[in-house]
Amino acid sequence: MSEVYAARRARLRERAQAGGSQSALVTSPANVRYLSGPVPQGTVLLLGRRDDMLVCASPPDERPSEGRPDETLRIHTLPGPDGDPAVAAADLAGAYGAESMAVEEHHLTVARHRALRSVAPTLRLTDIGGAVEQLRVVKDEEEISCLRIGAEIADQALGELLESILVGRTERHLALELERRLVDHGADGPAFATSVATGPHSGRRGHRPTDRRVEEGDFLSVCLGATYRGYRCEIGRTFVIGTSPADWQIELYDLVFAAQRAARESLTPGAAYRDVDRVARQVLDSAGYSEGLAALTGHGVGLEIDEEPQLAPAAMGKLDACVPVTVEPGVHLPGRGGVRIDDTLVVRPEADGGPELLTITTKELLAL
Repeated sequence: MSEVYAARRARLRERAQAGGSQSALVTSPANVRYLSGPVPQGTVLLLGRRDDMLVCASPPDERPSEGRPDETLRIHTLPGPDGDPAVAAADLAGAYGAESMAVEEHHLTVARHRALRSVAPTLRLTDIGGAVEQLRVVKDEEEISCLRIGAEIADQALGELLESILVGRTERHLALELERRLVDHGADGPAFATSVATGPHSGRRGHRPTDRRVEEGDFLSVCLGATYRGYRCEIGRTFVIGTSPADWQIELYDLVFAAQRAARESLTPGAAYRDVDRVARQVLDSAGYSEGLAALTGHGVGLEIDEEPQLAPAAMGKLDACVPVTVEPGVHLPGRGGVRIDDTLVVRPEADGGPELLTITTKELLAL
């Protein structure tokens, strides 16, 4: 992986130098990990003209669970626990003769930005913007492999839950059980707070589990994700509890499924982000559900659970091959409940079989 990390840093260095900066300071944890591998919490990355350095508040663990940082990087550890690695990095850049340094202004607080200026007043600070986030959009096959394993873990955890007795159990208890099963099957942990929604709560995006108990005839919507070697994916499904679905439940489910399928089928290299959102939204709009729909149909996943691209009405840009995204339309009817269906897929050209579905738990409307 050292060669991979070095190539990523070289691309960022080119971006910084093209903007007139001789060095760059990366402070966003996900971006630091992307460029250097697993690092201690709070670590920052300082890119120089040729040499790069990790600045850490504490030394890397000798036996880390997630691996070690790129062994070709120099490591500078602060002498005490109270220092700020970013401020120390700016001081080092100035000491090494850099006249300018690109920083991630969208990640720095105002106070931290002022501290950088105070410790190296002659160092000109420029904004590198979302340069690293843009590099992260297209994944290599090693990254996709991590997402694929994470999806398998999430599928396993969800599949086991569906085999258990659900009636009478609370949303909160089911969410905790799912998260335990993720870890049991090899996940680093959940990719985000697991959502379990029953009855009138079902179909809500990001619903926080409550003590409401599962009842016969409920819709049950579940959204969970696994983190594997730092990479995060997600899956969401909706089921009916105990009895055969009511007519309105079948109709609503079929509608959301049709919207999700239309969006999945539109995931081709060159497709506009907004067009993927539009095809799903049109299906739901045509049935009279234009109000209350989510702000987006899907989003990128990777080292963060919600990253670029955004599949939304006003999103600018087009999909590339090897971009993993979610497709997660839903409808929530206040007081009754609703449906969400959520998959993680990787954009692939038609010649390679089209979009690769990572989350494979059935999307049939099951009565549990």
